[in-house]
Amino acid sequence: MMNKSKVFLSAIALASAALVSSQASAVEIINNTTLELVDNFAEADGFFAGGQKGNTFVDNYSFNLSQAGEFAAGIFSVTGNAKNGLDITAFNLIDSAGALFGGTLLSTGATDQWSLSTSSLSAGTYTLQVKGSILSNASGRYSTNIALAPVPEPETYAMMLAGLGLLGFTARRRNKKAAAAALAA
Repeated sequence: MMNKSKVFLSAIALASAALVSSQASAVEIINNTTLELVDNFAEADGFFAGGQKGNTFVDNYSFNLSQAGEFAAGIFSVTGNAKNGLDITAFNLIDSAGALFGGTLLSTGATDQWSLSTSSLSAGTYTLQVKGSILSNASGRYSTNIALAPVPEPETYAMMLAGLGLLGFTARRRNKKAAAAALAA
């Protein structure tokens, strides 16, 4: 009987050690990449090879804006079902002062989709951050896009107003000539 108790306790100890070692092997994968906006657009992909179940990841994509503008970004990951591939848990934009703009979760499960937009982004350095976890030993991939619609400079507004004023002046002058011709006839 004593022998069976030792075997049983040894089995419990071995199972506990295996459980603890599997939990201790989870790793946070951190990737830092610099993006260059070309024609106010950039895209990036995250890929995780198989065999990384239980790991988490933080991918940071840094980029510089040379002018203010409206910012929009989206991320998309398709895994086939909710138990495979990746689970995107956060999609954020961080400015150089550490202020955080959080994304909006559009769908989760077999397809993870997030969007993020702001209309008042000033020139400066920013980081687009993707956080998530790896759900299975299958490989996983996501794709993200960044777009910027620049806000016109004040000089552009001044030229536009001057052009509208010139059009108004020309239209009024034509109306006066047409009215004078109608009275003369």
